[in-house]
This record gives sequence, C-alpha cells and structure tokens, in this order.
Amino acid sequence: MTDSKLVRGTMILTASIFISKILGLIYIFPFTAIVGEKGLALYSYGYIPYTVLLSVATLGIPLAVSKFVSKYNALGDYETGRRLFKSGLIVMSVTGIVAFLILFSLAGPIANIVVGDKDLKGNSITDVILTIRMVSVALLIVPIMSLIRGYFQGYQSMGPTAVSQVIEQIVRIIFILSLTFVIVTLMNGSIGVAVAFATFGAFVGALGGMTVLLIYWFKRKKYFHKQYQESKVNHNLPLSSMYRELVSYALPLSFIGLAIPLYQTIDMLTFNKALIGIGVDEDAAQVAFGAFVQASHKLILIPVSIATAMSLTLLPTITKSFINKDHAMLQRQVTQTYQIILYLTLPAAVGLSILAYPAYGGLFGVGNIEIGAAILQYYAPIAIFFSLFAVTSAILQGINRQRIAVIGLVAGLLVKLSLNVILLSQFETRGAIYATGLGYLTSLGVNIWAIGKYGNYNYRFMLKRFFLISIFTGIMAAVVIFMRELLTLALPIENRLNALVVLLTSVVVGGIVYLYLGVRTNLAGQILGARFKILKKKQKSKELS
Repeated sequence: MTDSKLVRGTMILTASIFISKILGLIYIFPFTAIVGEKGLALYSYGYIPYTVLLSVATLGIPLAVSKFVSKYNALGDYETGRRLFKSGLIVMSVTGIVAFLILFSLAGPIANIVVGDKDLKGNSITDVILTIRMVSVALLIVPIMSLIRGYFQGYQSMGPTAVSQVIEQIVRIIFILSLTFVIVTLMNGSIGVAVAFATFGAFVGALGGMTVLLIYWFKRKKYFHKQYQESKVNHNLPLSSMYRELVSYALPLSFIGLAIPLYQTIDMLTFNKALIGIGVDEDAAQVAFGAFVQASHKLILIPVSIATAMSLTLLPTITKSFINKDHAMLQRQVTQTYQIILYLTLPAAVGLSILAYPAYGGLFGVGNIEIGAAILQYYAPIAIFFSLFAVTSAILQGINRQRIAVIGLVAGLLVKLSLNVILLSQFETRGAIYATGLGYLTSLGVNIWAIGKYGNYNYRFMLKRFFLISIFTGIMAAVVIFMRELLTLALPIENRLNALVVLLTSVVVGGIVYLYLGVRTNLAGQILGARFKILKKKQKSKELS
C-alpha cells in the first residue's frame, strides 16, 4: 500500500470513528440530564467488565484475521483466508456464548466488589447486577460482527467497518435516549432500571452494525469468489496449523486491545474505596468516578480516534510490507504514522487541556464543573500517550514483534496497579490520572525502543518533526490561552451558553492559527498529502498576484 493509500484508509476509518465518538459524546449530554452523574457511574460499572469480557471473547481474533488474510492475500493465496474466516465464524459464536454466560453469572460478585458491603448513595448492588446482566447480552453478537470487519480489513477495505460503526452508534444512541426518557420521564421509573436498559443498547446497536456488514458482504460476494478462483497458490494448511498461527497473532492483539479497559478496571476496583478511605464522601466519590471514566474519557477519546483508525489500517499494510521485505516502504509507513499522530493529536490534546473548563461546562453543564474540568485538564494530555501506544503496538504486531508490545503493556499495568491507590491517597482524583500517565509512558518507552531496534528505524528525522510540531502547538496554545482569557472577561463561565461560546470561538481561532502555520511552512502538505500542498500553491499565487 502506498503512502497515499495509507492516509486514505486512515482517513476513512478516522472519519467513522470520529463521527462515532462525537455521537457518543453528544448523547452523553441528554443522557446525563436524565440519569445524572451517578447514573453515568452506574453505566460504567456495567460497561467496563463488558469491555473486558468482549476482548476475552474475541481473543484479538478479528484483528488477527485482518493480519492473517492480508499476509496470505499478499502471497496470492485467497483460499486460505476464506477457510479461516468460515471456521472463525463458528469459533466467535461459541466464545460469545461462553463470555455471555460468564459475565451474566459473575454480575453479583462484580457488583459486591465495586459497591462493597453496603449500597452507595443512588446505586444499589441490585442496580449494578441488573446493569451488568443487561449489557452481557451484546456478547452474543458483537464478536461475530468484529470478525466480519476484520476480514474486510484484511482486503484493505475499510468502508464496511467505517459505515457499520457509524450505524451501530446511531442505532444504539437512539435506543438509549428514547428508552431512558420513557422510563424516567414518562413512566417515572428508577434511574437503575433506566441505566440497565441503556446498556442493553449495545446489543441493539450491534444488530444495526451487523445488518450493514451483511449488505456489504452480499454486494461483494462475487468479487470475493473471483479472488478465490484466481488464487495463484494454495498452502493447503490444516485448520490446526492455521489456528496456531492465528493464535500467535491473536493473543497479543487481544491483550493490547484490553489496555484502556484494564486501566479502567483498576480504577473501578480502587477509585471509590481509595477516596472514601481518605475521607471523601461516598456520593462525591461516585460523581468524580463518573466524570473521570465517562465524561472526561469520552472527550479525550476524540483525538485518540485518529490513532484507533490508524492502528486498524496499519496492521494489514505494515504486514504486507514486512512479508514482501519492502524495507523502504516499511520505513515510510512508520514515519508517516508518527507524523500524522503527532501533527493531529498533540495540538488537540494540548488545546483540550487548556480549554478544560469551557469544554466541560459547555458540554456537561456547570453543576460539577470544578470536579469534571479539573479532571479533564490533567487527563487530556494522556490522549497523546493513548494514541502513540495504539500505533506503536500496531507497528510491532505488523513486524511480528507483538510479544514486546505485550511486555510493554504488562510493565505499564504493573506501574498503574502499584501506584494507583498511593497516588489517589496523595492527590485524590488526579492520582489516578498520574498513575495512568506513568503506566502508559512506561509501555511507550518499551515500544519505541523495540521499533528502533527490530524495525531498524532511525528516529533522528522524527525528533526534528516533533520539535517543529511542538513549536506550532506552543504558538497555537498561546493564542488559545489569550482568547480564553479575553472571552471569559466578558463571558464568565457561569452557564452552559457562555462556556460554549468561549469553547467554540477559542477552538476556531486556535485551529485557524495551527492550520495556517502548517500550510505556510508546507508541513501539512508533507504529512497529510496533496490537498494541503494545493492550499500552499494557492496561497503563493495570491501573494504573487
């Protein structure tokens, strides 16, 4: 895959994930208005263990299938990938059922660990059990859907994944908002029941995403059949050999995919108890937890969506270059990856940190702005670590060094686990953020070192680029701080409208400054492609005329 195709594939998936994240952020506003911050915390109590079990159920197989299919397609063997896909559907069905039964059965013990021996204010043990059991139903279908997406990605076809993700999110959000509104507002039902039905939206949304994938499948069935017939070779691998190879890819992928859920699980099991242990009120602890793992986390995942999309695109493309021993292309792809991530994520994370108060106040209301905005201010820069970890892990998987990515993740998790309670006790909510940052920084150090060593990658050029991007980000940050302070003199952040005006104006001005610097120096054109080079040419022609 050429550099332009890598960028195109990334942009397609970035657009879909970005839309999904924006939708996921927008629905939180009315959802929070209906169920409150404690309802958000209850939602997290169900979703975090579900995410962990989903990763266990899929075992990283969907993304491993992407790598496997890409590898054998590059060798001219389309039949082997098809055989694996057909048997994989059965495997994913079975693991989905097993994961559903496990999560459904463990709902009680998990609820007791999270809530404790006594009910916390607003969220009872019964509420947590019901929420976990309702979301567990999605495990029956999501693993199968993920496998189909992985198969399409193996053919470097990102459209089906992109469209199905957006439709899945839209269906899920419509279901969540309509049902919670009916239960709480019209039927005067409990928050616990409303949140439980909201988590069931994961299953309903998955049905929508699966429908889209099946439409794509039947449209492209003839194309796939033609590819199978034109296979140049057939390795005739027995299923046992295929699955041994697949599992060697899948287990590391599964574990790496669990990174954020595992970090959140550590927080879920320690956050409330650590804060209560130093005298924080139980109710305040839950509000802080909801602001941390739901509200602020959803915001910082917007810049991270670029890395998520790029890691999905990278795995089959890096694998193809590695299998074909195209070292020059591999180096260009790694460089392009680092440049795109830093160029887009660094200013977004810095800007979000600077605008934490207007962002949280404008999007979630000013009721708990002191808690939520303070969390977001410190949490936003961690988005850079999330992004770099995602893409560096994908690069290591593409060059068959996935074990090192796993070692890096384990090292980071050990740092998080050992420091979380200590730092929470010292710095309260910020302690969990510090522990997460130190954990990811540890993992990144391992990954970056391994890419340099085993990928023979020279970081000298990227250090220069990082320095230049940092200068542009610094200039943008100064302008955004000036705009924020100027606007808040006239519009104090005392209500949502004022906060939104400050936020949007500062974002637009900061974005224009950053884009201007990128186009003026041609950095945007060198990183993001020909369209930005055209902008540079147009700018020059205007200056000459």
